[in-house]
Amino acid sequence: MTGLIPLKKPGLKVPKFNPGAVPAHVAIVMDGNGRWANARGLTRVEGHKAGEAALLDVVAGAIEAGVKNLTVYAFSTENWKRSPDEIKFLMGFNREVLRNRRDQLHAWGVRVRWAGRKPRLWLSVIDELRAAEKLTSKNKVLTLTMCVNYGSRVEIVDAVNEMAADVTSKKLKPGSITEKTLQKYLNTSYLPDVDLFLRTSGEQRVSNFLLWQSAYAEFVFVDTLWPDFDRTSLWDAISKYQARSRRFGAAVDQPKGKSSK
Repeated sequence: MTGLIPLKKPGLKVPKFNPGAVPAHVAIVMDGNGRWANARGLTRVEGHKAGEAALLDVVAGAIEAGVKNLTVYAFSTENWKRSPDEIKFLMGFNREVLRNRRDQLHAWGVRVRWAGRKPRLWLSVIDELRAAEKLTSKNKVLTLTMCVNYGSRVEIVDAVNEMAADVTSKKLKPGSITEKTLQKYLNTSYLPDVDLFLRTSGEQRVSNFLLWQSAYAEFVFVDTLWPDFDRTSLWDAISKYQARSRRFGAAVDQPKGKSSK
């Protein structure tokens, strides 16, 4: 376990963000642990260990910036394709991080939540996720959703199957199903839509992460490998987000040479 991460770092000032334009929901694909480690002659396992400190620092930075929801991709439904040794490490690592860090997150006012499927996931990991959820259930500073054994397509399929069952039992009328209806059946139904979707390591794909929720997200891809990412990196991404024009399908007619008033 790495040392404690301070909520505020002496001498480090948060940029003056427009309070009304801070993303309410930031989603992060924490990518690059393996490459970070291999470049240093280390195993992928060491890269995952280094990524723990990055996560805690980013959580702290999100709190300082005023972000209310932070969702991170900790283990996908596709990650089961990795080597047995790496899977074994990741299961144990996720369990230990939750156990060792939940008190610190609780002290910061962070509410921890879990999004993902139970099948195949270690019971000990589920127990730690549930324990963290219970301990932090009343916190309101920031909601940190840990996506463990999560896949967005599966999440949507599970929601559709649950709706179909409710239609069969006449709890739900087929003609009444709307986008809001499906949203309520999602594993992440408590979350607002993603405002800022961030991926580290230079890769530019979503990798089956929060597909429904990211319909109108602003995407920021950075070359930084996850263990080197920190709160200042997050703040840079938020600055890029605030410079974007979010129209949600609308448009402004402004012919060249004419200013809008």
